[in-house]
Amino acid sequence: MEADYKKLERFSADIRITLLKELLYLGSGHVGGSASIADVLAVLYGAEMNVDPENPQNPDRDRLVLSKGHCGPALYATLALKGFFPMEWLKTLNKGGTKLPSHSDMRKTPGIDMSTGSLGQGISCAEGIALGLKMQKKDGFVYCIIGDGEMQEGQVWEAVMSANQLKLDNLVILLDWNKKQLDDRVEKICDPINPEEKFRAFGLDAATCKGYDVKDVYECIERAKKVKGKAHAIVLDTWKGMGIDFAEKVGYNHFLPVSEETAKNAIDEIERRLANGTYPKGDLVW
Repeated sequence: MEADYKKLERFSADIRITLLKELLYLGSGHVGGSASIADVLAVLYGAEMNVDPENPQNPDRDRLVLSKGHCGPALYATLALKGFFPMEWLKTLNKGGTKLPSHSDMRKTPGIDMSTGSLGQGISCAEGIALGLKMQKKDGFVYCIIGDGEMQEGQVWEAVMSANQLKLDNLVILLDWNKKQLDDRVEKICDPINPEEKFRAFGLDAATCKGYDVKDVYECIERAKKVKGKAHAIVLDTWKGMGIDFAEKVGYNHFLPVSEETAKNAIDEIERRLANGTYPKGDLVW
């Protein structure tokens, strides 16, 4: 059954808007890398994943491991919009006593399937979950979002080799290929060259899609899930800060201040792009 792409697009816009409001309560945060995964989160939680906010520990659910755990605010916005916890919780992000720490914590937050933040470890965790589901003869899928700077971690490739060896066709690795990491362009730090070909060389079923286009992301995931006997890797070709105009335009956009003015202007721009059919990228070129 084909997804409702207009609803998914609206959902991704609401994730970005909610993210901005969430970071505004704190005054700053990981804007760039959170914004670039809004579209894949909309597809996962709006069309792909079998999850139930009323029963977040359902053993038959699909799972998400956000390996780039510093982008937890985007996932928190998504989970709040889905009803996993009250929207009021977003006002407590990374504050004392919060249930929403800066990096995802499965012990604190309903809907979080794995604690993450130490880069490079998420695929290993997701792989263990996927193998466990197979051993229990369950049909669930495990999705793992990793960063492109994170690809420089050796454990990533150990886990990829293992996923291939174990033929984990219920594992989907989603690479947020937004071209930037903490200090500079990824290609200047340690060039991944061609991520799709690299994953394929390690034995995975691999493809690249427009990571900012919900239709393309949905179709790419649907295609991957039909391939049996291989773990999957999908390269989400996007841009750091995608859909949040002030984050798109600056050279350093990993961690940024968020003021009432910048948040309001960014939200207005999101709505403008939706109205004129250019959402989320506007006239952005990279």
